[in-house]
Amino acid sequence: MTMKFRGILTATCLIGAALAQTNQTKLRIMPLGDSITAITCWRAKLWEDLKANNLSDKTEFVGSQNNTQDCDTQDPDFSKQHHEGHTGYLAIDIAYDHIETWINDTRPDIVTFMLGTDDIAKGRRLEDVVEAYGEMVHTMRQYNAYIKVIVNTVVPLPANMIPVKKLNDMIPDWAREDNTTKSPIYVNDIYPFPNNFLRDGIHPNEAGDDHIASGLGSLLTWIINANLTGNATTPI
Repeated sequence: MTMKFRGILTATCLIGAALAQTNQTKLRIMPLGDSITAITCWRAKLWEDLKANNLSDKTEFVGSQNNTQDCDTQDPDFSKQHHEGHTGYLAIDIAYDHIETWINDTRPDIVTFMLGTDDIAKGRRLEDVVEAYGEMVHTMRQYNAYIKVIVNTVVPLPANMIPVKKLNDMIPDWAREDNTTKSPIYVNDIYPFPNNFLRDGIHPNEAGDDHIASGLGSLLTWIINANLTGNATTPI
């Protein structure tokens, strides 16, 4: 089923079983993506959002990368957070060459990803991009059968919007098809996302970072609180 959650389109049924936390004290969240994850500040703003909701002491960002981009954050703990953002990486390459190692090394409970921008820039088939999404989720579930996955729609590319719109239109159907009760897939629809939220035609500026973090923060807060409280109801 699909529904709106505070402006976020989600593809899910029930929250499912508790997130896998064997010998863990914090929920492990992996921000996964390309340069839009690696060299922007929405991760810092998302961390501040979790902190404002008293969740930063219950969560941690995991991955092999640890750069803060000199983002304006007052929380020193953000410098300890990691991510899996890699400039120039295609969804297709991540799915078949990298994701297994990254998931095995960090064992996340939640993965949030925005991927496809570089695939579009290199003219890859959109069907192959969506197939790569499915391959990534399949790999994630091999390591954690209860993993929660958030797929973000892709930021606009003003010089090449037709494939961006087509990919974003394909994402909800893919999410519904691959969604399961114990390992749900959520779609964080970042639109409307005006072009003036971009600093260079590709990467979000501060307004764009705020916009991405706000929607993602609302969804993550709900997922985390549902896990912590054992609430197995569908978001309204």
